[in-house]
Amino acid sequence: QVQLVESGGGLVQYGGSLRLSCAASGTIFRLYTMGWYRQAPGKQRELVATITSGGTTNYAASVEGRFTISRDNAKRLLYLQMNDLKLEDTAVYYCNADVDSSGTYLKRNYWGQGTQVTVSS
Repeated sequence: QVQLVESGGGLVQYGGSLRLSCAASGTIFRLYTMGWYRQAPGKQRELVATITSGGTTNYAASVEGRFTISRDNAKRLLYLQMNDLKLEDTAVYYCNADVDSSGTYLKRNYWGQGTQVTVSS
């Protein structure tokens, strides 16, 4: 009953910028911490950045200073502004969220389908 849909991925040159979006929809009573994860070819999925409902952010060291995570709580949108992109940023980027989808105390974790980001030389 909850969907996370990423958009904004694509091809960008080294040093360029890209902005990803994640739209949350469905039966949502509360949206808690949301985040971006990525999986590069031949590598495990890793955390990129997270943001709490109150706006507290956390970044992986590899993207600190280059990426900015933000959210629009009213619109239930999550963003990832990516600047100074590097070849190693090439990956499928996934949106993740903790959601109260039942009006209870329970949190459930959801994943989006992913969006491809390719950084070219």
